[in-house]
Amino acid sequence: MDNALVNCVFCGLLESGSATWLSRGPHAAAFLPLPASALAPGHTLVVPREHCTGVLDATDAALHHTISLVRRVGDAMTRALGATGVNVLNASGPGSGQSVAHLHFHVVPRWPDDGTDLWPDRRSSHPATGDEHQRLARALNNP
Repeated sequence: MDNALVNCVFCGLLESGSATWLSRGPHAAAFLPLPASALAPGHTLVVPREHCTGVLDATDAALHHTISLVRRVGDAMTRALGATGVNVLNASGPGSGQSVAHLHFHVVPRWPDDGTDLWPDRRSSHPATGDEHQRLARALNNP
C-alpha cells in the first residue's frame, strides 16, 4: 500500500469507520470533527474516499462527488439547524496552511448572531510581480 495512504489520517478514518459519520457514500463521506475543533454546532468535514492531497491533485470525479456532498450538507444545515448560510473552507498545498494532507472541506453553518467571522481579515503581503491576471488567463487557456 502507498505510504501516503498508510499515514493519512482521513484514509484511516474512512477505512476504520471510527468517526461520527453523517454520510458515507461510495465516493465521498461527511463526518463531524473532534468536538474541541468544531467551529460551530454542526460543523462538518467532507472528504473524497479517493486519496488526494487537495484540489490541485484531485481527479475531476473526486471533486465532483465531494462538492456535491458539500452542497447536500449545506442544505441539510439550513433545514435541520436553521442556519441561514454556510462557509465552505479548504486549504490545498504547502503554502495554504493545510493541516491534513487529504482533500477536505469544512462546511460551517452560520447564523446572523453567531459572533464569528470566518472571512480573511487582511490581504496577503506577497508582492505583485507584474500582470497576474494576464499570466493566469494564459495558464488557464493553455494547460
